[in-house]
Amino acid sequence: MKMTTEEAFVKTLQMHGIEHAFGIIGSAFMPISDIFPDAGITFWDCAHEGSGGMMADGYTRATGKMSMMIAQNGPGIANFVTAVKTAYWNHSPLLLVTPQAANKTLGQGGFQEIEQMNMFADCVAYQEEVRDASRVAEVLNRVILNAKRASAPAQINMPRDFWTQVIDIDLPQIVEFERPGGGETALNEAAEMLSNAKFPVILNGAGVVLGGAIDTSIALAERLDAPVCVGYQHNDAFPGSHPLFAGPLGYNGSKAGMELISKADVVLALGTRLNPFSTLPGYGIDYWPKDAKIIQVDINPDRIGLTKKVSVGIIGDAKKVATSIMAKLTDDAGDAGREERKALIAKTKSAWAQELTSMDHEQDDPGTTWNERARGAKPDWLSPRKAWRAIQSALPKEAIISSDIGNNCAIGNAYPSFEAGRKYLAPGLFGPCGYGLPSVVGAKIGCPDVPVVGFSGDGAFGIAVTELTAIGREEWPAITQIVFRNYQWGAEKRNSTLWYDDNFVGTELDEQVSYAGIATACGLKGVVARTQDELTDALAQAIKDQMENGVTTLIEAMINQELGEPFRRDAMKAPVAVAGISKDDMRPQQV
Repeated sequence: MKMTTEEAFVKTLQMHGIEHAFGIIGSAFMPISDIFPDAGITFWDCAHEGSGGMMADGYTRATGKMSMMIAQNGPGIANFVTAVKTAYWNHSPLLLVTPQAANKTLGQGGFQEIEQMNMFADCVAYQEEVRDASRVAEVLNRVILNAKRASAPAQINMPRDFWTQVIDIDLPQIVEFERPGGGETALNEAAEMLSNAKFPVILNGAGVVLGGAIDTSIALAERLDAPVCVGYQHNDAFPGSHPLFAGPLGYNGSKAGMELISKADVVLALGTRLNPFSTLPGYGIDYWPKDAKIIQVDINPDRIGLTKKVSVGIIGDAKKVATSIMAKLTDDAGDAGREERKALIAKTKSAWAQELTSMDHEQDDPGTTWNERARGAKPDWLSPRKAWRAIQSALPKEAIISSDIGNNCAIGNAYPSFEAGRKYLAPGLFGPCGYGLPSVVGAKIGCPDVPVVGFSGDGAFGIAVTELTAIGREEWPAITQIVFRNYQWGAEKRNSTLWYDDNFVGTELDEQVSYAGIATACGLKGVVARTQDELTDALAQAIKDQMENGVTTLIEAMINQELGEPFRRDAMKAPVAVAGISKDDMRPQQV
């Protein structure tokens, strides 16, 4: 069949059901964007490509459906790098379309030219460049399939002078692969270990959510009466109301989960690469069980045994593997110490719930006094933990939330729980600031009937604040955003208090700026909350306005300057002066 290259490109997108594209318009891809409306593809023109990429990530994580990011070649595409690497570590199957400078002038250092394949080589699971105009559909189909198979972004690089060519082409077929379910020997070994375990613990990761394995993990946990922990920022990988749910491990996670997994003799790490933030000590507890047998299940063999020693590695889909293991358990699996274990789980969870409820303030390390001074300086301001408790009072159970990177958001890691997967969006292990707002916008586009709330500290929010100029337009859905306002880069300030004697370099923010005021100036609703009751009421009203009135609300929650735990105690140490540094050694530049 004869068609243009842009028709072939868009028809291939349609074959795969890709309905949403995020980015900023550019001449390098106008031949396809021109026919997006006729194809049923919506182009969401954001304020910055980096935020557009995070919208795509939020859409895909909330829905499980692929979306696309696209922008002008060169600087437009370069702005996607952070978002694409974020999606890579979030295991989001995204299509990255990078229009390239024309072949005719490539290499001459022309307008908006850069090596786009090299730029994304470490950010995607697969990449391919179109070498001939007649191969555009073939290449695009292969890129999309590889994104799905790897559950990660994949890139197609398209020289812009290949558009508007008439080609004779057969559209490619979609060949789907069935996910592996683990090797028989490994499954038998895992089942035997769990059958003989006296204190089995299950650790659910992102693969449980992505593979639709939550129900299967519930059945397995109930069969063994095993407590279930979840990895860092994967609070939605097990129902929060379930009596076996022990909470998130890692940074600012659940002490209950940490205490219970420390007692394990067998750990089933299901759908997780055991990333460092899910296994590092927390609250001073080095909880990872040193002598336990570890069964690690991951779809990617490269991740098995990478961060922790494992007894059995299983390459496979979390749902299939969990189902197979359960079928192979002995009749008396889980019976050893069952009643004592159930009682201990309940007791440990209750103690942690009471402790968490009573935690009003952040503690100072010995020899430091910042948090004490922060409370004294603003005695009437909300503390981060009081703010999170206020939020929990108004947050609907069915809501999708998105957290940002930063101190106040991290303090909240122990608070939210969910009854279903694809509800908790977070920046993940690449840790980009500015994720909270755009990702929750993408989630709302994909789930218009579900309330969504984004969370950001004021430092991180400053990176995404430009999106307030875009999302107020009529075609954009209403969302709710909370900004924790304490006028500082909190995570780095905590590092400064612990290792640099309160030498605060680059940590202070402008106190004259009002994010609620900026929201109002952009035609949105801006609200300031100063007390727990005000924050709870503001969030309840914002959710109502979002769902019933189509109104986007930004709530600026005024927080005192208390600082929670540093992100990485293991990565920092006190500086030592050897040669010494003096201003007197500064030499004037010669101009």
